[in-house]
Amino acid sequence: MLVALSLVHSCLLVTVPSSPLIAIGLWWNANTVSHNFVHLPFFHSSALNRLYSLYLTLLLSIPHSIWRQRHLQHHIGREGSVRWTRAELAETGMIAALWFGLVWADPRFFATEYLPGYLTGLLLCHLHGHFEHARGMTTSHYGRIYNIVFFNDGYHVEHHRRSSVHWTMLPTHPDSSAFRSPWPPVLRWVESILDSLEQLVLRSRWLQCYVVSCHERAFRALVPRAPAIRRVTIVGGGLFPRTALVLQRVLPTASLTIVDGNARNLEVARKFVKGPIDFRHESYRLPPALNSEETDLVVIPLAFIGDRHRIYRDPPAPRVLVHDWIWRRRPEGVIVSWFLLKRLNLVTR
Repeated sequence: MLVALSLVHSCLLVTVPSSPLIAIGLWWNANTVSHNFVHLPFFHSSALNRLYSLYLTLLLSIPHSIWRQRHLQHHIGREGSVRWTRAELAETGMIAALWFGLVWADPRFFATEYLPGYLTGLLLCHLHGHFEHARGMTTSHYGRIYNIVFFNDGYHVEHHRRSSVHWTMLPTHPDSSAFRSPWPPVLRWVESILDSLEQLVLRSRWLQCYVVSCHERAFRALVPRAPAIRRVTIVGGGLFPRTALVLQRVLPTASLTIVDGNARNLEVARKFVKGPIDFRHESYRLPPALNSEETDLVVIPLAFIGDRHRIYRDPPAPRVLVHDWIWRRRPEGVIVSWFLLKRLNLVTR
């Protein structure tokens, strides 16, 4: 199937060439067909594998032998230099000949379509690889659509721990302790924007008042549906602790615990809140580090690093308030802010 799809890729490039197709094709193929071929060559015959490697080299304009060397070094945690052999030199020469032929045949197409598409594809590949390993940790994404289109590439933590496992088997070995993201790798910059927005709120008194006000409206709409709340765990409540500030007003008699894996964030949060709040420097994992029987309500942030679907499916406390994107509606939920594209959903056992 992967070989057939790579042939479709080349047919599209020949029949309907364009910058978007070149960019998307390079990005998709490098992270599916070529990636799987690096780890598990498709053919029993070494000659056929060598021939297919040359085909991928011309299709992507990336020397496949060099790509294989660098990727396998990445898997053992060593970023070394490329070892040039006759194979690497031959593949590089083939790409040079291909590019010379394209310039000779249609220099305008090469300059305005092929080269921009090729460079954009490389940029997408760089973003993809960067965010799969950002912050010094490998991250998985379990979205169904992405893993269908990219052949379970989202199971990236699982792939790193068992790189010789066939892509069809990766979902059978899920890692419950894996860091995960709700975003596919190439869109994971959205999480960086969330961090930047948090930093912006810290510098603006007006933004602090705005986020507290819109969150308070949402909490007051949902908390009356969850009575008898005496103990609350706020996950990721560091930096500007809007949830703690709101709950001090909405639930003045409840004891609040803020759990954050970043000690610096907790120090910043301490400056904004007053009263007896328990600050815990630890990562919130599922099953929760805190005994769920000791917590009446858990509040999950939008930037939660973990399995959000599992929280909806199997709430870690009798009541859970989940910050989510505005389009992820639940039966019991309210919009926090259209401007922030954010909503708050109530989940109960």
